[in-house]
Amino acid sequence: PRRRRGAGSPLALQALLALLPALAPGLCLRRRFPFPFPPPPGAAGSSHWGSLLWRDGDGGGAAAGGDEYERRYSGAFPPQLRARLRDAARGMFVFSYDSYMQHAFPRDELDPLHCRGRGPDRRDPSNLNINDVLGNYSLTLIDALDTLAVMGNSSEFQKAVKLVIDTVSFDKDSTVQVFEATIRVLGSLLSAHIIITDTKQPFGDMTIKDYDNELLHMAHDLAVRLLPAFENTKTGIPYPRVNLKKGVPPDSNNETCTAGAGSLLVEFGILSRLLGDSTFEWVARRAVKALWSLRSNNTGLLGNVVNIQTGHWVGKQSGLGAGSDSFYEYLLKSYILFGEKEDLEMFNDAYRNIQNHLRRGREACNEGEGDPPLYVNVNMFTGQLMNTWIDSLQAFFPGLQVLIGDVEDAICLHAFYYAIWKRYGALPERYNWQLQAPDVPFYPLRPELVESTYLLYQATKNPFYLHVGMDILQSLEKYTKAKCGYATLHHVVEKTKEDRMESFFLSETCKYLYLLFDEENPVHKSGNKYMFTTEGHIVSVDERFRNSLWQDILPGEEDAAEKINELKAVNFSSNCNRVPDERRYLLPLKSNYMRQIDRMVGLI
Repeated sequence: PRRRRGAGSPLALQALLALLPALAPGLCLRRRFPFPFPPPPGAAGSSHWGSLLWRDGDGGGAAAGGDEYERRYSGAFPPQLRARLRDAARGMFVFSYDSYMQHAFPRDELDPLHCRGRGPDRRDPSNLNINDVLGNYSLTLIDALDTLAVMGNSSEFQKAVKLVIDTVSFDKDSTVQVFEATIRVLGSLLSAHIIITDTKQPFGDMTIKDYDNELLHMAHDLAVRLLPAFENTKTGIPYPRVNLKKGVPPDSNNETCTAGAGSLLVEFGILSRLLGDSTFEWVARRAVKALWSLRSNNTGLLGNVVNIQTGHWVGKQSGLGAGSDSFYEYLLKSYILFGEKEDLEMFNDAYRNIQNHLRRGREACNEGEGDPPLYVNVNMFTGQLMNTWIDSLQAFFPGLQVLIGDVEDAICLHAFYYAIWKRYGALPERYNWQLQAPDVPFYPLRPELVESTYLLYQATKNPFYLHVGMDILQSLEKYTKAKCGYATLHHVVEKTKEDRMESFFLSETCKYLYLLFDEENPVHKSGNKYMFTTEGHIVSVDERFRNSLWQDILPGEEDAAEKINELKAVNFSSNCNRVPDERRYLLPLKSNYMRQIDRMVGLI
């Protein structure tokens, strides 16, 4: 999202796939933040971090000379420190997972302050913050399955899979959001099934005795229960919610967000291709095409809320955060996984329009004058600024930019979100960049900044990103750790907690932190190609997912795909093989620009 240069180099398939082995798993307010480097104040004397991380001779290899930023972030990152951070990330997951299993299972979530389980709010069906996500199907256990595998815990993975098979049913009188059920539950079931059945997977013995594709059958059962959301809609865009036993509720809302309706393609596509049944991919792809057809003729942008019956845009904000984010993510990831050229064509067009209308600031990240690059929220029809806030979900975008090779711009945008983190020790749900203060001050343990940090490290191998990861890990431990897990921050300034630990903390936040510090993880060393879903579930990039099924029932799609003779990335100014050496060994962003961004968020 920035006002930006025009079309660049061709984005051939091999250019994208060149990223896979190195990236996504083998895929290619005025207080200064309290953790300077070396050791944060109080850390050396703490019972946990002092003994675990800060030992004599482990100063992080900071450079002796240079300015403050070089001293803090440059130089070698000691292997021993990295190993301990890896173990700390693993310990964070284990403590949370074990606490859930002990105090909350079989309920959906753990309340980490009171050490009890949480399920749907039956007394208040309008409590969508809870009921959209919790379906009375042991959500946290399911969502955590592939993290167990990635961390090499085969015995617990096998135990957890058997527990899911034996105890979880989707025949529930639960009304859930189609999007949340898809990315958290369906996606995890498919990921775990692929791990179990892939004889070449590198994580250890993940086989299940007498396994008879039960997870795939469960995924199929869930998807069938979600299908009514796609019926009786004049546009093909699905209803946002469905009752798993009764179908679409009679009083269902006809409005849905772009991301919710348009981010189903990866999971539904995988399911279709594993089953040989085009139905699921077809309905998901139809929804994407319907949304795409509603973009502005003037700007090419999409809004964030649409009426599924009329196609009228109810929410006209175009941005990269809540309501829009994963729509763009899945256009690209669907192409990577399935090889459907039209997905890449849509992504390239969307990315071009994002650059032209959402991006503000100087042309280049690491050179020139002007404000730092920033992606803003605009009116989809006019491109005019709608507000002066960004939300924490937008922190995913640098990671997506890495996947398309726009590493230079990803570095700059990531630095902005990291500066906000440094100020508060967390990312507020909404941050007003004009007021330099949170608009919505809570932080629900979201993973997006960690994800982008991990992907940028895989692309550049710059130790700066290990320092960022250490910073995030310390903040989580210091501010969010609770009696039984890790808790949502109710207020990032006051550091008050809420009694909730969302499942994505286990499926994404802990996983990306662990992988950031685990250089020898099979994800990085096996030679296999992997991709993460928007919920962080790992999926192999495999030829078996490249057999199209849906063209047979969408006439003319073959011709549409054939029209693409040359695929161009809008901003393909760099890829992983062309990252300048100074991005690998020096500060990824020049000190003067880092200082500018810190000043922009009120750090200095």
